[in-house]
This record gives sequence, structure tokens and C-alpha cells, in this order.
Amino acid sequence: MELKTRKRLSILILLVGMPLYVVVSVSLMNWLDGRFGRQPIWVELLIYVGLGVLWALPFKRVFLGVGKG
Repeated sequence: MELKTRKRLSILILLVGMPLYVVVSVSLMNWLDGRFGRQPIWVELLIYVGLGVLWALPFKRVFLGVGKG
């Protein structure tokens, strides 16, 4: 994939995909809260960190080298 295409795709992912992923992640946490009750803060932190890393894995190749000139 060309650098120009990767730059455009990375902008699209960050402007459209990331907000949608945040909404889905927070909705998942709200569902877990309603279903199982409030979890300890360290469990919630682990889930949010896991979700934060999980979104980037499929797009690693897209973001690779985008900041280079």
C-alpha cells in the first residue's frame, strides 16, 4: 500500500473508527456494570487497557511509517 493511501486511511480510522470504538467500549463496560455490578477499579483499568491495545492490533500495518516524510 502506498504511503499516501496509508496516510488517508489512518486519518479515516482515527476520525471515524476511533470514536465508534470508544462508544462501543464504554457501552460494553456499562453493560458489564449492569449485568455483574460495579467491578473493582483495577479490573476496569485492565479491561480499558486491554481494549486500548486491542483496537490498534488490526491497524498496525496501516499506521506503520505514516509519520515518515
